[in-house]
Amino acid sequence: MTSEITLFVNPTAGRGRGARAAQPAASAFRAAGHAVRTVVGRDAAEALARARAAVAEGTGALVAVGGDGLVHLALQAVAGTRTPLGVVAVGTGNDFARALGLPVRDPAAAGALLADALEGGRVRDVDLGRAGDRWFGTVLASGFDSRVNDRGNRMRWPAGRARYDLAMLAELAALRPFPYRLRLDDGEVREIEATLVAVGNGPSYGGGMRICPGADPADGLLDVTVVGDCSRTTLLRVFPRVYRGTHVDHPKITVHRAARVELAAPDVTGYADGEPLGPLPLTVRCIPGAVRVIGP
Repeated sequence: MTSEITLFVNPTAGRGRGARAAQPAASAFRAAGHAVRTVVGRDAAEALARARAAVAEGTGALVAVGGDGLVHLALQAVAGTRTPLGVVAVGTGNDFARALGLPVRDPAAAGALLADALEGGRVRDVDLGRAGDRWFGTVLASGFDSRVNDRGNRMRWPAGRARYDLAMLAELAALRPFPYRLRLDDGEVREIEATLVAVGNGPSYGGGMRICPGADPADGLLDVTVVGDCSRTTLLRVFPRVYRGTHVDHPKITVHRAARVELAAPDVTGYADGEPLGPLPLTVRCIPGAVRVIGP
């Protein structure tokens, strides 16, 4: 298969890895006989407009070179089309790439794998979540974790991940449950007190935290992890287990599956793929086969 490939690049991803990663990825595609062009925007709106233009013009594939934030933008351009999406994951989280079994922080390996997959026609359809007019690939977070994001986004110091570590400590000090209204598919509305509710199309967020460990982006369903009303001590004890996905065995945590999830809670923002969607209430749907992806 020979065609033009569009590299959709976040030059600042992973502290500059995005710009550097574009070069070995482009080399892999050119070596396989593809023409390559690069799309970069001065801001998210311009970048998305340029990605959508490339899709409308018939690019053979859109390849996101960056982290989950850039993948989130790329999904807005390719979801619902037949243009396949590739991911060269060089950001901080890279959870969408993990869900697809793609290399992480190895742009040469990722580029070679994607070029070989295109040559062999290894393109498949996977599900996406949709909340309002926004698509997402990994997890929609709400509650304690979204409050940490809110606080971290307001902080100007320190830089990088340390900002969110401090934000988490501050939110732990103010920990309290949120009064949620939760409805799964056509079931009854449940009124619950919960520390957080996560809705997963994929299993992880935040760089490998398997908050919805059983989520499969090809099963037509969303996994809903509800962390009930718990103390700071319990949360700190259970939190390390999220990287293995064994936290769901704790009695304060329940897991559900549904094709549609309605979430409401006062003063809570929803984040998907790490990007703010806006305040709850939100209705989240699983859209089967919404995007074509290139991969193993």
